[in-house]
Amino acid sequence: MYDLIIIGGGPAGLTAALYGGRSRLKTLLLEKMCLGGQIILSPTIENYPGFVGGVVTTELISAMHKQVEELGVEIKNDEVTRIITTGQLKVTAREGEYVTKTIILATGAFPKKLGISGEDKLIARGVSYCGTCDGPLFKNKDIFVVGGGDKAVEEAIYLTRYAHKVTFIHRRDELRASKILQERLFENKKVEILWNTVPLEILGEKRVEAIRIKNLKDNQVNDVACSGVFIFVGIHPNTEFLGSVTKLDEQGFILTDEAMKTSVEGIFASGDCRRKTLAQVITACGDGATAAFSANHYLELMKQ
Repeated sequence: MYDLIIIGGGPAGLTAALYGGRSRLKTLLLEKMCLGGQIILSPTIENYPGFVGGVVTTELISAMHKQVEELGVEIKNDEVTRIITTGQLKVTAREGEYVTKTIILATGAFPKKLGISGEDKLIARGVSYCGTCDGPLFKNKDIFVVGGGDKAVEEAIYLTRYAHKVTFIHRRDELRASKILQERLFENKKVEILWNTVPLEILGEKRVEAIRIKNLKDNQVNDVACSGVFIFVGIHPNTEFLGSVTKLDEQGFILTDEAMKTSVEGIFASGDCRRKTLAQVITACGDGATAAFSANHYLELMKQ
């Protein structure tokens, strides 16, 4: 019997584990892949407080991991497939079943796809959702970036380190990204921005050869040669395994209150898997801390 099981080992889950450990709760963290979550795909984090010039992501996650281990928190690589709420709280995973008094869902999210022809066929053959992972493969190549938020702009700027030219396309006439990132993008001579433009199809047999785009102002369609298409159009929450266990919004994000409580007693949520305004490492850490505090408070009330 655990006091707390945390599902997910990204910044939210690791912070929850830190606070759970410091509260002397018998805590288990389950992560199906590697610690760090989606943020591990970015080499550095520029806006994490206290690190002038940014912090190397792997170093930050490694430090979090060490903190958690020193507190005696148990960490296992296992994929959760089901949560049972009738009677005792139970977490069913590939390697076994775990019984617990409280649960924190910190399962994160994954990139959305465009859903256009050629996208699935050419994944890892020129289609990518991670510039920092695949950028070096496109040295001196012409590539496209699709998106409009912070992630898209950050990755486009990063890709200019390798690409000959980065063509940035956005369906509107202004970006959603923060102003400082927009300024960097506009100043970069390797970047061309095509406003009011959408991708229709990614072309190529064995590898990306071109992208078919449409200008929404004049409806003109063009095929433009390129070697890669990088897609940053949002995220999906990793909540499919929950089924109807907790209340979700129409996109599948977990609904919580400000204490990170879900619709189920004893189950809390934190990070990118819950509905929130800002998905950042710092907000994920704050969520994790709050969720663990709330879980501990819930356990204290159970003793009374």
